[in-house]
Amino acid sequence: MTFCNKDNLAVCAKISITMIRGRELAIFRKQLLDWFRQFRRDLPWRHARDPYHIWLSEIMLQQTRVAAVIPYYERFLGRFPSIQALAAARQEEILRMWSGLGYYSRARNLQKAAQQIVAKHGGDFPSEMQEALALPGIGNYTAAAILSIAFEKKHAVLDGNVARVLARLGAVRGDLRESLRWKHLQQSADAYLDPESPGDWNQAMMELGATLCTPKSPQCLLCPVAQFCQGRKLGIAETLPEARKKRETVQIRLAAAVFTDENGRTLLLPPHDDRDKVSPADDMPRLASNLWHFPTILVNGNPTTKLRSYLRNHFEYTHNGNLRVVAKGKIRHTVTYRAVSVEPFRIHVKELPRIGGAKCVPLQEITVLPVSNLTRKVAQAALVAASVSTRKHGE
Repeated sequence: MTFCNKDNLAVCAKISITMIRGRELAIFRKQLLDWFRQFRRDLPWRHARDPYHIWLSEIMLQQTRVAAVIPYYERFLGRFPSIQALAAARQEEILRMWSGLGYYSRARNLQKAAQQIVAKHGGDFPSEMQEALALPGIGNYTAAAILSIAFEKKHAVLDGNVARVLARLGAVRGDLRESLRWKHLQQSADAYLDPESPGDWNQAMMELGATLCTPKSPQCLLCPVAQFCQGRKLGIAETLPEARKKRETVQIRLAAAVFTDENGRTLLLPPHDDRDKVSPADDMPRLASNLWHFPTILVNGNPTTKLRSYLRNHFEYTHNGNLRVVAKGKIRHTVTYRAVSVEPFRIHVKELPRIGGAKCVPLQEITVLPVSNLTRKVAQAALVAASVSTRKHGE
C-alpha cells in the first residue's frame, strides 16, 4: 500500500524511511520482545487482559504521565468496576472521580461509550476495529491498542512514543505529524508488527519510546535494538524527530470571585450544561473544563472594576450591604497553548448570593463537587489569604 501518486510525488520524494527487512526483521522483533518481557514496568493495567481495564488506562494515559495516572486508575476502577457500573453512574460522580486528571472530555466520552457498549454490544467491549472506532472518544491509536492487547488483534499502534522510535530507526526527517509522513510511519508500524504477539509488540514499542528512546538524551547504550537504528548510525538520533513549530502562546487574564459566608461556605457555579441558569457573562466554563467553578470573568483592564461591575449586574446583594472586593495575589495556570493568570478576590458576606443552579459548599471541601485544577488553585489561594488575615487579626 502506498500513499504516493502523481499529485503528491514532490512531497513523497522528501519522505525517506529506511526499513528493516528479511532476517534482520526477525532478529529485531525477537530482541525487542525479549527486552520488554524482561524489563517492562509493573503497571496495574498489565496484570489482566480485561478490555475495560485496558481501555480505561489508554484513555487516562492520553497526554498524562504514568505516575499521575496510576492512583486515578485504581480509584476509578474501585468505584466503577465494570462497563455496566460506569454506564449507570451519575456523570457528576464520574467527573468528581476524574477531578485533577484534566482533559475532562475524556471522562464524558468514556461514559458515553460505556452506555453505547451496554446498549449495542451487551456490555462487552467490541473486538472489531470499525465497531471500536464508532465509540465516542476512541480513535485509531486507542482502538489499535485495546484490540491488540485485549484480543491479540493484528493492529499496529502509532502514537508519539512509537513515532519517535520509528523516526530514529528509519532516520525520518521533517514534521512527523504532517499528514503524509504520519501515514508512512503507520505503514512502517504495520510492517514491523509481530503477528504472533501483537499486544506485547505494541506495548514493547511504546515502552521503548517511554523509557529509553526518550525525546531528550535517548539511552542508546541500553537500547535492545540500537544496532538497527539508522539515526544512531548517522549520528543524528538526538536531533530526531525534528522540532515542530510551536503554536504562539495566548495570554489570558482572569478575575475570580471567592465568596465566603460566616460559616466558611463558598459559592460555585455549575458546568456548561446549566450555564443558562447563571450568566452569559461568566467566561470560566471553558477554562474550568466545564466543571464547577467560581464566578470568573476575562479582564483586560482594571480587574477590581471589571469584577465589581460583573457581580453587581449578575448577583443580588439585598442582605449583604456594600460590596467589598479584596485581591489576594495571582495564580499561574497553563492550558495547552494558553498561559492563564488568575487574580482571585475573596469576598466576605453574611449570606451567600442566591442564584439558580449554583451550589454552596465549604471552601475547604470544594472537591465534593467535580472541579478543575484551576479552581482548586483559586480555592487554595483564598484559604491561604484567610489564614494570613486571621493571624494578623490575632496579633
